[in-house]
Amino acid sequence: MEVSARFMTLLGHQLAQFADRPELSSLVVYLALPRADGKPGLIPVGQWPSEVRALPAVAFPAVEEDPSLLLPSAERRWFPLRRQRILLGALRVETTQLPWPPSLTSRLQAVAHCLTEALLLDHEQQRLERRLELQSQQLRLLVHQLRNPLAALRTFGQLLKRRLEGDAPNRSLVEGLLAEERLLNRYVDAIDSLDQPPSLGPGAADPRPLLLPPALSSGEPQPLQERLEPLLMRAAATASLQGRSWSGPERRPEWRGDSAAVAEILANLLENAFRYSPEGAAVGLHCQQGEGDPEGNPAGLSLCVWDGGPAIGAGERQAIFERGVRGERSQGRSGSGLGLALARELARNLGGELRLVQPPSALDPSLPPEGNAFCLELPPALPSA
Repeated sequence: MEVSARFMTLLGHQLAQFADRPELSSLVVYLALPRADGKPGLIPVGQWPSEVRALPAVAFPAVEEDPSLLLPSAERRWFPLRRQRILLGALRVETTQLPWPPSLTSRLQAVAHCLTEALLLDHEQQRLERRLELQSQQLRLLVHQLRNPLAALRTFGQLLKRRLEGDAPNRSLVEGLLAEERLLNRYVDAIDSLDQPPSLGPGAADPRPLLLPPALSSGEPQPLQERLEPLLMRAAATASLQGRSWSGPERRPEWRGDSAAVAEILANLLENAFRYSPEGAAVGLHCQQGEGDPEGNPAGLSLCVWDGGPAIGAGERQAIFERGVRGERSQGRSGSGLGLALARELARNLGGELRLVQPPSALDPSLPPEGNAFCLELPPALPSA
């Protein structure tokens, strides 16, 4: 395995610090690398003084090419670059003065330790870079191939929608399928955008952890209704398939802002409600528009996904919002424990909040007297352009 330019720079600085030791005639660093014939060997990669001769050279051959290096010598010491049983290389030191001062031995051992750790980090970075590049290639291939069946689904859906002209109930199902296909395409675009290399130039800020890939962000403020409608259609279809009651909002909320983020939050909340509430338990979405202040400033919006199942236990009500934590009613079911954590982080990133309200009837007397309601509280809507 080749070493990086950064390791070679560190190597040069480590060896150059011995310029204050005139009794040292040379220091040579060898790495355990494959030779030209493919066999392992100790190959010289750096030396001090650096002006002696460019490596590799006759003055500093590979250890296997100079048998005299293997013979005992009072003027020569070897410091292995070793991690447990793995020999990564060696530091050879030649002196013209004996005996060896203890302070010099300590310095040389420290340099050998430093080079060993740097070499391990260098190898690990190169391994990770190769793995990342392989994953990137596989990701690009999968995204490319995924677009083909999505295009086919869109074509079939459009043809089926045309044949169902005049059949409103079935036509609405096809429209729901096409809406989901468009959402899948946005996810594919978002996955594709993840392959863009980050900016690492001078002055580049540390990248902030993204809650949503850029391709899923609304960018300019957009009406929430455009993103909400496909979610309501999906929820109604899921409830029908599961044989449970679904209660959508009587009126579509009027709100503008990062509607893509709001849609992601609601999608996670609805998925949790349908997945983890007991069979037959009702599920719904309750919308409540706040009232503006006396100065005429717009009010916020509350969107609450509720279910009529057993209430989440008091000991879990805060923990379920942490990453990787799953509640008791999710045991034995698939899931990562990220949905609520992502939803709350997105809500706070919007300037809002996500909280658990029990029972749902605390929001509105018409809602179930037992169960859970996850309420997304949004800031006032942004003005239209």
